[in-house]
Amino acid sequence: MFLSPYFSKQDQTVRVTAQQASDFAKAIAGDFNPIHNVGAKRFCVPGDLLFALVLNQYGLHKNMHFTFEGMVGDGVELQFADTVADQFTISDARDKNYLQVQTQGDKVNCATQIESFVRSYVAFSGLNFTHVLVPMMQQHQVMINPARPLVIYESMSFDLHTLDFDQVSLNLVDQQLVVDGKRGDVTLSFELIADGKVVGTGVKTLVMSGLRPFEAEKAAAMVADYESYRHQFEVA
Repeated sequence: MFLSPYFSKQDQTVRVTAQQASDFAKAIAGDFNPIHNVGAKRFCVPGDLLFALVLNQYGLHKNMHFTFEGMVGDGVELQFADTVADQFTISDARDKNYLQVQTQGDKVNCATQIESFVRSYVAFSGLNFTHVLVPMMQQHQVMINPARPLVIYESMSFDLHTLDFDQVSLNLVDQQLVVDGKRGDVTLSFELIADGKVVGTGVKTLVMSGLRPFEAEKAAAMVADYESYRHQFEVA
């Protein structure tokens, strides 16, 4: 499985080191948020890696809903039970919850399908900041704190009409930002495409906090910093 370099598992315990998380964020998701860097003060494992590990362990269901409840740190001992019900929680050894998962409908455990789904989804996520969030901030004339540019992954869900596909891609179809004081609730709606046909739909939600009036120069500096991280990775 292509995820093997990005986690380790012993019995029911899954661990992700800071290096593994950082490698996944950059190499697989194209996500250069410094919060995923080794040694980052507020380091956390990408939510997209947790999502991928769930599919790797439990398969791809027609209907799935993920609710993120906590930020996973370096080497946290996550508990992945061998068998689970239609609704379950990924917690650590101290019963701290990080991710709630709901599943419904048929499922597949095909490595090819799961890899395609994961790669397409996390690549879509990796483009969110510069291609989606910053333009939305400009449109609504608000922005996150450039000194602490934190955007929280809240939830993700999808509904597949069929599991009869090998390769799948994602297409953003709608984006909304609702501003309430210093909080911004982002909703991204997408379609899942296989062989030129829509095979499903999905929704991702994010929370932006500490909003302030939009400043074009500072927003441009955030984007420049983000792209510089990408360039440093590509030439390394």
